[in-house]
Amino acid sequence: MGQYNVQETKTRLSELLNLVENGEDVVIAKAGKPVARLVRIERPTQRRLGFVKGRLPEGFLEPAPEEELQLWEQPLISSTPTPLSGH
Repeated sequence: MGQYNVQETKTRLSELLNLVENGEDVVIAKAGKPVARLVRIERPTQRRLGFVKGRLPEGFLEPAPEEELQLWEQPLISSTPTPLSGH
């Protein structure tokens, strides 16, 4: 990682950008104190839509039946004894 002062950065910007493209970080300093860093931007990988195989069941996006909603709202009950249950 190289450090360059502001004036040198202005003069050598194209060269410094080439360094960054090749994976090197460049630090820009003002009066000898680092104030900024140029880093390479990683291009996002392209994602293909529809990567999940299969199909959603018919009615997947429809509201759940009332009976199913009631099951979801019930408190969770574990069959595994816990230290507080005294089993």
